[in-house]
Order: sequence, then C-alpha cells, then structure tokens
Amino acid sequence: MLDRAGLRGLVAALKDRGYRVVGPVRRDNAIVLAELDSADDLPYGWGVDTAPGHYRLRERDDNACFGHSAGPQSWKQFLHPPRQRLWSGAPDGTPDTIDGEPLEPAYAFLGVRGCDLAAIATLDRVLGGAAHPDTSFQNRHRRVFVVAVNCTEPGGLCFCASMGTGPSAGPGYDLALTERVDGADCHYLVDVGTPAGADVLADVPHRTAQPTEIEYARAEVDAAAQKMGRQMPERDLRNLLVESRESPHWEEVASRCLTCGNCTMVCPTCFCTSTEDVTDLTGQHAERWLNWASCFELDFSLLHEGPVRQSGAARYRQWLTHKLGTWHDQFGTSGCVGCGRCIAWCPTGIDITEEMATLATLATLADLAPADETPDGHD
Repeated sequence: MLDRAGLRGLVAALKDRGYRVVGPVRRDNAIVLAELDSADDLPYGWGVDTAPGHYRLRERDDNACFGHSAGPQSWKQFLHPPRQRLWSGAPDGTPDTIDGEPLEPAYAFLGVRGCDLAAIATLDRVLGGAAHPDTSFQNRHRRVFVVAVNCTEPGGLCFCASMGTGPSAGPGYDLALTERVDGADCHYLVDVGTPAGADVLADVPHRTAQPTEIEYARAEVDAAAQKMGRQMPERDLRNLLVESRESPHWEEVASRCLTCGNCTMVCPTCFCTSTEDVTDLTGQHAERWLNWASCFELDFSLLHEGPVRQSGAARYRQWLTHKLGTWHDQFGTSGCVGCGRCIAWCPTGIDITEEMATLATLATLADLAPADETPDGHD
C-alpha cells in the first residue's frame, strides 16, 4: 500500500531513473496528459461529467486524483506522435546526420486505464508486430514504464467491460494502482507486474497490504464492471456489420455526421497516417514528414479518378466497419477498447454504441420479417 507521500515517492523514484513522468493534470478546463514535476501536479479533487458531445470538469467531494474517466488525449501521442520527421537530406540524396538531435525520451506513464493499456497493446500489434514494423514506435514503446490504474468509477460514456478491456488493467503494466479514498486521505493498493516494477517499488515508502484491503479493492473494481455508462450489443459485431453493409441507417448517421475526423483524432487505436515532402526555398534541403490522417478526409481514398468514398455515409461506414469488423481480419482483435472518447468529442454527439444497437435492431427486424414467396412479391 502507498499513501499520498508514497505516490510522491513513486514519481520521484521514476524521475531519478531518468524517466519523463507523464500523467493526468488539470489544464484548459479538461484533464489532459502532461509531464509531471511531482505527484502534486495530479488532479486531486477533480472529476469529469461526460455525455455525447459533452465534457465538463467538476469538483469532487474528496481528494481522489484518478477519479475521472478518459480525457481528450490518449497515450498514443507519445508512442505514435501526430507529426514526426522520417528523413531529411541534400540534393544528392545523402541523408543529414542531424547532429545533436536528442534521442527519444524514456517515458513513465502514470495513470494508464485498462482501456488505454489495451489500446497500447493494440498499437503494438499493429505498428510494432507487423511484417514491416514501425521501428520508431518500437523504440519508444520498449523504453516505457507503465503505472496502470484500475478503475473504480466508470464514466458516463465508458463501455470497456463489454469490449473486454477493463475496468481492471490487463497485462502490460509494470505497476498497477487501485485508488482507495477515505475523505481527505487516499491510499493505493499496488500490484507488481514486472521485475522492473518491483525494483522501482523497492525504493518507494510502502507497507504490506492487509487481506481486507486487497479484498475491498478487488471488490470495488469488480463492482465497476456493473456500472458502465454504455455497452455494446451482445452479438457478433463483425458479422452484424457485414449484414448491415447496405443498411439505410448509414445515410441517417451521415445526416448528423460532420466528417470532421474528431473521432479518429481522439481514438487511442486509430493509426492511419499520410506523408508530406517539403523543401526549403533554395532547393538544398528536403524533408519527409509523417502526419496523422483520418479516413473521414475526402482525399484519404483519393485515386486518379477521384475519392473512392465520396459520401459521408461511405466514410462513416468505412470507419465503423474497420474499427469493429475488418480489424479482426487484419489484426485478430477489435480496434475499439471502449474508452468512449469518440462519443464525448463528437460535435454532434454520435454514439458508437447507439449506432451499433440500432443496426442490431434493424438486422433483427429484417430476420423476423416474412419473406416474399416470389421475387416480385406476388403469390
């Protein structure tokens, strides 16, 4: 068990080992991820209220620092940055040595939820485990120290339980915390996931947890699974999307969708990128940059004859069908971890769980409808 002083010690121990410690902080009317000077930077006493197209901070009546659900950012930005330079060079094609350019920092992530831990594992499968892996991602990922947090208070848009990614943090952490709040006091049950985690914990003031404390913490996490704000339909989502390919519901969703791409930008697993070549005015220096891209962009499917998916309905269907359907074919898992960010940060409040529930209802009604005895509908 750690107390608040122990949590300070944990951050200090990680910084002493050369890690840049990143965790949740209160900034710009949101809980965002930023580098911590100490554990006192954590958002003690702040929670959030979320709904479709809605995110607001609120003061809590206790001093919990992890009593909030997912914010607008995910850990993806540190492992798969929104913009990164791939190459720079001279007219003869010789790459620059880029003398003095700093190495990628070694990060310690503090406060990684079960859904985001699953998202990191998904990105590792996509970017790090492919036939042609992204070596930049691999270099960043293997240097990360992860302090996960088991959720005891799901947000109004969380549905990690129905995606099998939470509220308990799965494998992939070095240490995992379960926050227990008693008025102004906070204590943290610590689970050790790796030898590196045990090594760090050895340098942090702590005490042995009592069996009752362990039992209570486990019960709180188990109870959180029954308090999710949302859930996915209990059926094969991949097959549902195959059956719903020509559903008229796509047009109805498109009437509300702005194709802004917010959902893909806040998603912790969306990984699509585009490349950009730039030169200076003298023509003596060129660079190639990798930028995040979105399948909602009209030019994302641009070919010589024009965009393949010109309508908003086609682009929304592409995103949802890939995320919950064909991702299984490519990577053996779903591309959704149930964090709810895409719902909160959609300007028009489109809810992925509601849209899937509607498709499920329409598919069920189609199955129950009597079939015509002849193609033209006549007996």
